[in-house]
Amino acid sequence: MALSDQLLQAVADAAEDKKAHEIVALNLQGISLVADYFLICHGNSDTQVLAIATEIRKRAEEMGARVRLEGMDTARWVLIDMGDVVAHVFHRDEREYYGLERLWSDAKAVEFA
Repeated sequence: MALSDQLLQAVADAAEDKKAHEIVALNLQGISLVADYFLICHGNSDTQVLAIATEIRKRAEEMGARVRLEGMDTARWVLIDMGDVVAHVFHRDEREYYGLERLWSDAKAVEFA
């Protein structure tokens, strides 16, 4: 398993542990140079969004990933850039509004083991 695949699994597990809703991973390989994978999920409150993002950052750093965060101050859309994997943790309303899954509809969804 490639390092980016392992990181994606760890990030998905972290989101799941904090009860993130509708966790979706998109494989961007061959579609975008931005990242290999996007992980998209949401929380139902600012507190939950922050908890999910904090846990993702913690797990990624434990794996040695360099992590950059944006959006923690507002907790409406937190972007966690880990290089090959980028996580988008939305507040429910913002996820519906921005519709990243629609924007990247040509990317295949990743199935988790």
